[in-house]
Amino acid sequence: MIIYPAIDVRGGKVVRLVQGDPQQQTVFSHSPLETAEQWRNDGSEWLHVVNLGGALGEGDQSSGLVKELAGTGLKIQFGGGLRSFDDIQLKLDDGVARVVLGTMVVKEPDLANEAVQRFGVEQIAVALDAKNGLVSMHGWQKQTKWTPVELGHRFASMGIRYALYTDINRDGKLHGANVQGVAELARKTGLAVIASGGVSSLEDIRALRQANTSIDGVVIGKALYTGALSLKEALAVSRESD
Repeated sequence: MIIYPAIDVRGGKVVRLVQGDPQQQTVFSHSPLETAEQWRNDGSEWLHVVNLGGALGEGDQSSGLVKELAGTGLKIQFGGGLRSFDDIQLKLDDGVARVVLGTMVVKEPDLANEAVQRFGVEQIAVALDAKNGLVSMHGWQKQTKWTPVELGHRFASMGIRYALYTDINRDGKLHGANVQGVAELARKTGLAVIASGGVSSLEDIRALRQANTSIDGVVIGKALYTGALSLKEALAVSRESD
């Protein structure tokens, strides 16, 4: 299982929101690059970067930063504000290993298939961010009629392999991961699911590892920044033998 330490960027700072609410923001660092170097030095191979400004329609402030972060040697999984194939290409050119597509493919699901054909299955993930059981988009500000499993099935049929599943109700709350929801999505769709939202303990990581072999990894944000979790310990648990 892969551990993806999260760096959510807004206004050039590392921040965390609560349940995606722009009014509930805490700044944890004024240097995303220093934060990335810390996670790399703690042993991480991946970094999950969210361009919150882009996701919230505040503009893309991430171009130079993404190149800096890729320069650390970390593999970058990037999402937020990607609205076109040109946007995807620019990020891949900047050194991103994988992009996470949310609003773009939730509004027009058929674009997911075209994205895989253009850029490759390893370079594309879809965001199935759910609130009260339904997928949300536009920076989690607008809800759709789809459940994660319904939309996940559709994406899987198009050749998508990776899906980021965030339980919005738990995000930033440190109340524990939605292990059941993640495992159900993986089991019913066959997608390699990356869990996000509410992860607060090593037991959350163990439970996700044991729930389904199709759970690819877990994104950890607030728990790292508040000290509730140590990245070194999280990485060790992710590599435990069963």
